[in-house]
Amino acid sequence: MQYSRKLAIVFGATFILVGLLGFIPNPIVHAEGIFVTNAMHNLVHLITGAAFFLVMMFPGRESAVVMSIGAGYLSVALLGFIVTGDYLLGVIHINQADRWLHAALALGILLTGRLAARMDSTAVAG
Repeated sequence: MQYSRKLAIVFGATFILVGLLGFIPNPIVHAEGIFVTNAMHNLVHLITGAAFFLVMMFPGRESAVVMSIGAGYLSVALLGFIVTGDYLLGVIHINQADRWLHAALALGILLTGRLAARMDSTAVAG
């Protein structure tokens, strides 16, 4: 199995788990958690997780899909730092911890996505 595909599975499962966890009161990801979420924010996590799993529908293009999701998260992170209030696009509840986490996720997805793409091409060539 390609590294990009494995990476997408790990990110997909993580985002879906966090999306579901956000609906259950807890101190980490919830309306009163370290990372503030509301139902719309949780739904975005679930959709992002599903998007990572859609990688399976694009054989040979897995790394491009992962990198596209990373670029999308980079846009979300930048928008989060531009917005001065507590709501992104007026409906997604965020706080300062969310802003920094989104930036770290964007960089993490982009960097690991690029690394996986290189490892995939090395595996095919070797």
